[in-house]
Amino acid sequence: MSIESVLQENRVFAPPEGFAARAHIKSLAEYRKLYAEAERDPDAYWAARANEELHWQTPFTKVSEWQAPHAKWFLGGKTNLSYNCLDRHLEKRGDHLALRFEGEPKDSLTLTYRELHARVCRLANALKALGVKPGDRVGIYLPMTSEAVIAMLACARIGAVHSVVFGGFSAEALRDRMADAGAKVLLTADGGWRKGGVVPLLENVRAAVAAGIPSLQKVVVAQRTGVSLELKGNEVGWNALCEKQPATCEPEWVDSEHPLFILYTSGSTGKPKGVLHTTAGYGMWASLTSRWVFDLRHDDVYWCTADVGWVTGHSYVVYGPLMNGVTVVMYEGAPTTPGPDRFWDIIERHRVTILYTAPTAIRAFMRLGDEHVKKHDLRSLRLLGSVGEPINPEAWMWYRDVVGGGRCPVVDTWWQTETGGILVTPLPGATPTKPGSATLPLPGIHPAVLDDHGQKVEQGGGKLFVVKPWPSMLRTIWGDDARFKTTYFSEREGLYFTGDGARVDADGYLWLMGRVDDVVNVAGHRLGTAEVESALVSEGRVAEAAVVGRPDDLKGTALVAFVTLKAGVEAGDEMKAALLKHVGKEIGAIARPDEIRFASALPKTRSGKIMRRLLRDVAAGKDSKQDTTTLEDLSVLAALRNDEE
Repeated sequence: MSIESVLQENRVFAPPEGFAARAHIKSLAEYRKLYAEAERDPDAYWAARANEELHWQTPFTKVSEWQAPHAKWFLGGKTNLSYNCLDRHLEKRGDHLALRFEGEPKDSLTLTYRELHARVCRLANALKALGVKPGDRVGIYLPMTSEAVIAMLACARIGAVHSVVFGGFSAEALRDRMADAGAKVLLTADGGWRKGGVVPLLENVRAAVAAGIPSLQKVVVAQRTGVSLELKGNEVGWNALCEKQPATCEPEWVDSEHPLFILYTSGSTGKPKGVLHTTAGYGMWASLTSRWVFDLRHDDVYWCTADVGWVTGHSYVVYGPLMNGVTVVMYEGAPTTPGPDRFWDIIERHRVTILYTAPTAIRAFMRLGDEHVKKHDLRSLRLLGSVGEPINPEAWMWYRDVVGGGRCPVVDTWWQTETGGILVTPLPGATPTKPGSATLPLPGIHPAVLDDHGQKVEQGGGKLFVVKPWPSMLRTIWGDDARFKTTYFSEREGLYFTGDGARVDADGYLWLMGRVDDVVNVAGHRLGTAEVESALVSEGRVAEAAVVGRPDDLKGTALVAFVTLKAGVEAGDEMKAALLKHVGKEIGAIARPDEIRFASALPKTRSGKIMRRLLRDVAAGKDSKQDTTTLEDLSVLAALRNDEE
């Protein structure tokens, strides 16, 4: 596959001299030396990194084992990530702030490493009292509060496998994920604040439980919104459960390959994929990339704006930063509540030094105007990061110049739920940056852009693969290893297929170009269109639906649904509203299409497969130059185009 790019971007920015002088990696030459070291003797390189980043209760005896597509890392070793995030800081830095939480209503909480450790231990003991054992799955469906961090670390402490579900997902989506994981206990809250209203988390949990989660034994409920809480059935109060527990809990020393978490990510078949990550390889990489990419220091006040329901929240709100002993800022609510300057107000008041956010947010702030940024003192910032999707050069420059005052390096990071951590990124003290490019792979990471014949593209576009295993890669799809092999390793045998298109420029820099399948990235959230299609068709009056992405200046990608209604059902605004409401109920508000187009028929191949690539062109308003020889009825496509006109 050859991917054309119309992007012309020639600006290059060297790392600021003062920043580079004290950075962990100070020059491009130092980066290249590390990259060559990893290439020359991978086992020695990875062993050194693992011993630098993690406390090992039992040292590992073998660095890696690769029988494609299955990897094992640091075999024979035993560790615990809760210990690595908390206990090892207590003696020298126990009174250093670990979390600085701010709620949308402007309430706040600060926890030192010692205080966070005590809360984690109490919940860990409480989970054990509920019968949770190593390997048991624990669901987490919480707002973006300190309890979410405590919950994840408490699970890791006792060897339980956590599965966090984004609080914006519906009861149906929660039920599907918890049933698939076989969750024994579910940790939730009465609700959370978002855009001035309450997200009804407990209400959703009760609906999910009523729909059936056979494995679930207990629901633990934290109070967040202040409403009077009457617990029912198998529900128990968080505070009542934890307050009687001791504030110490010996960590469970688990094998390096012990499962740490399952995180569900959308797939093109409709059923979400439970991506499984294990302990040591993931933990080592989260720690190392946090330190190298964000140039973390103990006095940093670090803010990643991602929700813990996504992998960015796992790796770069919780595990990576806390293993590095910094202060982590958490904010619960919407970025523009109560006003358009909420983000900048938080940075000014908390003296944030590092900001890691999504291009969608950056573009939204651009639209609101520079004045909201400029009325705040943001001189505490020393580094800016971008995550979730490719960032367009215009947004990159605005981020650098308006938010960073032209003095902060910008690290545009590329990675996935499946990769566990950042794979391609500038190193802020070493890598010259180009607006819109994720630049170069980290030492030890081997991406390659390949054409349709599997040949490496030295300059130009194609499909992006990773050709050698790395420690933080996913181990399988929970309960479905066959799907794991088919999804990630069937495109080219033995090579991990990212599903993304990319081009490589004359300097070897990578430019990500988005998904090549039917998974789309909407406002930084990776959604499978098949899930949205399934929700639309389940409404009852819909005969068929196809959902595609089209470019959107704000979200990056907007969802467009082409819907064929059953005979006798009237199309119109009322039907559109009903479908949007239904998708919100079935999946969540983030999956609601931005546009619904009614069609008498959808373009299909003779075998009955909907030709989504043609629909993408229609949605984007482009004249399709794609092959239509397999199209069963050309008049269907013509009708859609006429409707567009």
